Parts: sequence; structure tokens; C-alpha cells
Amino acid sequence: MKMMKKNWEKLSLFLIPLAAIIVGLAVWGPEALARYRDKSILNQIQAQETHTGTEGYRYSLGANEKVYILSKCLNNQILPESEQNAMTRNGLDYENLTGIYAFVANKKDASGQDVEESAGIQLANRGLAELKERGILPEGIQEMTEDSYSAVLYSAIDVPDPQNNVLVWKISLDTSLQNANKENRLLDAYVDADTGKIYEFYARTGISSWEAVDADGMVAAWAEYMELGEPQEYGNINPLSENTPYFRKYTFSGMEKEDVVATVGYYEGINELYLKISK
Repeated sequence: MKMMKKNWEKLSLFLIPLAAIIVGLAVWGPEALARYRDKSILNQIQAQETHTGTEGYRYSLGANEKVYILSKCLNNQILPESEQNAMTRNGLDYENLTGIYAFVANKKDASGQDVEESAGIQLANRGLAELKERGILPEGIQEMTEDSYSAVLYSAIDVPDPQNNVLVWKISLDTSLQNANKENRLLDAYVDADTGKIYEFYARTGISSWEAVDADGMVAAWAEYMELGEPQEYGNINPLSENTPYFRKYTFSGMEKEDVVATVGYYEGINELYLKISK
């Protein structure tokens, strides 16, 4: 018994200081560590590599804002395409753009990476499938192929505030092909390069008359697809504003208290149906 008591006293002499050290570390350790980390960070220049590409001019826009900016740019195209391509061959020159809105050919995606035409056509096919699924376009419209279509990437830019810009693909049927068959094909479309949503399109269809087109239902389904809110019928329409007598116009809220106009129209004889946000 005496031996056990003596051993316990020796062990106590060791444990008590150890416990004091542990308590001290628990109380003062975190504060000392924080002071050490602050000393290594404060007043020091920290370098970190980022991959922004063209994203310095882009931030998240709402659906109505995107449609508004793109419609303004499509309605204000001034430069011939050859001049646009020359100006943008080595990247976008925002400082030398003129006008309030500009629609400029691009060669890079939002991350600054080069993109192939095939990427735009694949994206457009996904958008086409959704339009057909929602009943906006007839099921008979054929899928696009790389040997029959061209795809050009564009930036639609609000020049005074270039961070407001929309990256879109312009998809076009290559009509230079001999005896190109346009029946049940998408002819032209503008496709969001981020979401794949189709802003406007022209398509040859099997629809044989304007009476067979449910314009109200079509634009309502498209507005839901684009997340634009409820369409309103456009008043005081100029009957000469389109190259066909068969059309209806609708408005959606845009930006700066200004609305966006969307048009559903039909060309009789060639059975061409369109939905557009440009004039």
C-alpha cells in the first residue's frame, strides 16, 4: 500500500504540470496562432492566377435584360460583317466601339477559350428539341447537321456599360449548297451561348396557312421557356411593319423602363414560320 501511494505521488508530480501546460495551450494557443498567421498575410502582396477571359465584361443578367440587350443590338447593326471580323480578329476592342449597342463577331466563349462551330450547332439542337417538346415548333423540323449549317459566335454589347453583354450563336442553313432542301428545316436562329435557349428563329414548316398558327399560344409557351413573364399584346401596329400580312406582335418588360417587342409571323406560300425580337 505504501508503495502504491508513493508511486501515485510521483505520478501526480508529473501530471499536474502537464495539465497546466494543456490548459495554457487551450487558452493562449489559438490567439498566438492567429497572430502568427496575420503576420504572414498582412502587409504582404498576394498573387493568385485567375482565368477570366472575356468574363470581365460579363455578369449574370436576367432573362428580360438579355432579350432587351440582344434586340437592341440586332436593331442597331451598322458595320458590315467583314469590318466586324477585322476589328475582332485579335479580340474584342470595346474602347473603339461606336454607338450605344454593338453586335460584334467573336471567336471565344465566356471563359476566353476558342470555340468550334460544332459546339454552337450542338447547343442549337438541344434548344430546338426543347422548342419542339413545348409545341413552339412542329415536331417535323429536322435536327441541324454540321455539313449543312454554319455557326458564328457574337457578343451583343451595351457599349456604355460593356459588362452588360450577351454571348449568342447565330445559326444559319448553308444556302450555298446546291439544291439545298429547306423543307422542315430551321433557316436562321439566335441561340444563347450559355443556356442554349433560342431567342429567335425562322423555319420552313408543314404548316399550310396562318389560320393554323396559334400565335398567342406559341408566344406564351416561348415566354415561359425564356422566363420572360406574361406577354402583352402590342397596340397600334403598323400593318406595313412586316413583309407579310400574317403576324402578331407582343411586348415584354425589358430594361430602363422600355419594353421588348416579339413578333410571331408567317410567310404564305413557302410555309415559313418565325418568332423574332428584332425589327
